Formats: sequence, structure tokens, C-alpha cells
Amino acid sequence: MPINLPGSPLSLAILGLVSMQPMSGYDLRKCFATTPMGHFSASPGAVYPALTRLEKAGWIQGIQDLRQELRPRRMFSLTDEGKAILVGHLSRPITREDVIWRLDELLLRFSFMGHWVSGELVKRFLSRFGLEVGGYLEVLQAQLSVFPDLPSPTARLALEFGIEQYQAAARWASRAFAQLESNP
Repeated sequence: MPINLPGSPLSLAILGLVSMQPMSGYDLRKCFATTPMGHFSASPGAVYPALTRLEKAGWIQGIQDLRQELRPRRMFSLTDEGKAILVGHLSRPITREDVIWRLDELLLRFSFMGHWVSGELVKRFLSRFGLEVGGYLEVLQAQLSVFPDLPSPTARLALEFGIEQYQAAARWASRAFAQLESNP
């Protein structure tokens, strides 16, 4: 049964990050502001409510870090239930809709997989990713051939961009699979 994370993919990012080491809300905001995860909001209005939701769900636990005298920080870590939720979410099969609408979330899932799921599951993920991307590429290429004279050159160029983006994703998946296959 698919596991829906509240506020995904921000919730997935938070669960994945605190699974690696306990982090405060400030640490998470800093991570979102200074790393490739920068497309997540570093705003307190996004991060702290997400932490509250995840803690209420029982997936993370916050403990006051009393080592800082002036302003103790609340450090969040994954609970056992949170680990099960994270692993379940990372293990979900990929669908064509994921490839079309949630490509960024798929890559986020992939980035956390190495720590939580088997190498076989990671390779299965990449294999399925490649298949779904390839299938969608066929759809896009068919659209380009069915509509060779799109209403404007910019419409055609935009469709070509989408095709090239998915071709790059397919090449990446194949290369990543081969790399994992050769370095078990």
C-alpha cells in the first residue's frame, strides 16, 4: 500500500535528512538554503510546520539540546515508525505519473536509498525509472512527429526541450545502473 507523506516532498527531504543525523529546524533550513536541496523552502513558515506534522505523526522525535545555554535547540531524529515509513516510501514502485509529474521527488528518493534499502532494490528502482522514462519519451517523440508544424516555433522548441530532458534522464539511469552493477 503506498505511503503518502504529508507535505511531500518536503516531508521526504526532512525524514531523509534527520535519518542521517539529528538536526534542528535551523539545521534543516540551513541545509535547504546552502545545498542543491535549495528548491525546498528554507522559510520557517514551511520547515517548522512540517516538523510539527511529522512529530505528531510519530515519525520524528524532538529532544531539547540543553548544551546551548542561551537558546537550546530542539534536535529531531527519526523514530522506528519514521524509519519504517521512510523505507516504505523509498521502496514504492515508480509509475509513469511519477516520471511525468514528480521527477524531482524520484531523484530525492534515490538520493536517500543507498542508506536504507538493498542494492537490488536500488537497481530495480533505476531499471524501472529507465523503463518509465523510455516509455514517456516515446509518447513525446510521437507527439513531435504527429504535430510537426506546431502553432509556433517556441511550442516545438519547448517540446524538444522536454524530449532532451528525458533523454538525459534515461542516459543517467542507464549509466547509474551500470555503475552500481560493476561496484556491488
